[in-house]
Amino acid sequence: MIIFTKHAKEKFGVLARHGFKVEVQDVLDTVNTPNKLDLSRLPLLIAQRQIDNKHVLRVVYKRQREVKKIITFYPGRDKKY
Repeated sequence: MIIFTKHAKEKFGVLARHGFKVEVQDVLDTVNTPNKLDLSRLPLLIAQRQIDNKHVLRVVYKRQREVKKIITFYPGRDKKY
């Protein structure tokens, strides 16, 4: 089961206003099948997935038993990560 915090739900609109549209399915795909999983900020996990030829989507979440709680997500340039 995957749930979104209020902040994460609002992030879709924030990014769209900045010209970077992210769909719910993009976030779910990133968490479920990441290209990379960053464990450096445990207990937070950062899943990363390529979304186009220049950008990755990074999703910050926390596992709480069988629930993955999406805290936030953001695009980044793939060269940086």
